[in-house]
Amino acid sequence: MPKKLGTTKKISTQVVPVVGMTKSVEQELFQVMKKLGIVRAESYNKLGSVSHWGMDWKKAIPEIKSFRTPETLGLPAKLMDWTINDVAKAITASQAACSDAVIKKLYKKFPGKENEKKRKDQSKQLKSLSFLESPLLHRLVRKEFKRGHSWVDNQIVYQQVGYKCKRLDRNTYQLELAGLTSRKRNKIIVKSNRKLKGQIRLIYNYLSQQFEIHFLVDHGRVESVPRPREIGVDKGYTEAFYDSEGKAHGKGLGVLLTKKSERICAKNRKRGKLWALHRNLEKLDPAKSARILKNNLNRKTENKRYRQNQSEILAVLGAASKSLLNGESLKVFAEDLTQPILNKRQSKALSRKLNNWMKGAMRDSLQKWANWTGSVVKEVQPSYTSQIDSRNGTLLGKRTGDNFTGFDGVVLQADCNAANNILARGTDKDISRFSSRTEVQAVLLRRTARFLKGMGLSLLDAVELGWLDSKHTKTQAFKQLLIEM
Repeated sequence: MPKKLGTTKKISTQVVPVVGMTKSVEQELFQVMKKLGIVRAESYNKLGSVSHWGMDWKKAIPEIKSFRTPETLGLPAKLMDWTINDVAKAITASQAACSDAVIKKLYKKFPGKENEKKRKDQSKQLKSLSFLESPLLHRLVRKEFKRGHSWVDNQIVYQQVGYKCKRLDRNTYQLELAGLTSRKRNKIIVKSNRKLKGQIRLIYNYLSQQFEIHFLVDHGRVESVPRPREIGVDKGYTEAFYDSEGKAHGKGLGVLLTKKSERICAKNRKRGKLWALHRNLEKLDPAKSARILKNNLNRKTENKRYRQNQSEILAVLGAASKSLLNGESLKVFAEDLTQPILNKRQSKALSRKLNNWMKGAMRDSLQKWANWTGSVVKEVQPSYTSQIDSRNGTLLGKRTGDNFTGFDGVVLQADCNAANNILARGTDKDISRFSSRTEVQAVLLRRTARFLKGMGLSLLDAVELGWLDSKHTKTQAFKQLLIEM
């Protein structure tokens, strides 16, 4: 059935536990997983190099079977084919992420509108192996693209023809999975609130010591609006999101993140003392040292608490994304926080808390709910969005905590002010997503200088009055503007 224009699928991944299987079935599944682990490792070693850049994942099977056949491992051909395709799709996704990182570096190396054609031509070269002809692109790709390796030996991928699903009662299903023997299937019992369809992934979870089934659930389609309403979103630590309309979403996120960080820190300090005691007693009292290692230094309880903490935080992020979109089809402008925070000295406590700030999970949650509502998420360059006065688009003002004080003494809510700046940047022609921080600063200083000129003042006057942060005076853009004006 052809895809309808203006519609998107509402898809989510569901994880259901395996609640029943015989010992012989369990042993065979472990055996299959181990054999497929060899296939995964060899597929990554063969396809994970730059020489297979831009490959079609559908053509990966002949490449691998040219040196590794199913008979050599005693595997059914279909199980091996599905695993190879799964690896090829993962490598393709990795190549796409590398291309995105290289394009960001191209924007930094060739900034401005005068280099737009050059950037576009080089971006096109990244779609195939033609980038090898360019020394610059070849060097950038080699630096960003990490050759894939795999040690995964705890999962099996099944397509629809590889299993049968039979309902036993309301929330229990029986799966008959293809195994090592032809026409003999392995039966397992799963607990699920819906029938399993399409591709499924059987995984043995080492943390919970049980088997799980991962599969995609299609919840239908949602129609997208031709001209959706636009909002800006500021991602925060205290609240997950603050929109340009002045609403906070995901309150209490900072409390959970801080609680988790402090608990782990206190726990690890105590564990450090136990590790020191264990090492000191290894020769003096080996029996006591072994007891400490066995009873006090295992990770079972801590892993369980960590998973609980992560679930609580993800629940807050999901509720925040749902509340932000509220079932409406919107165009959302959000900060691109994929780059690490560099060259900023912070206390160890603050660094630890920021490391627990789940920026990636926040981004994924927002994108998931955007797909479900037919919304579009567009990421923008985040530099200086919290230091601009959203009323005039200049750097005249100062942020202190949750307040932003303008040059005229007007106090704005800092997160709402930042969200409005992000909304404005979404349609800013002078600042692109890949602009460097220095370029953004130069553009903002020019706008600030023009605004001050209308008031009969200069940039130096603004610094003396305390309207403009003195850190900007050290930049080349500031000195150049003083000469021009």
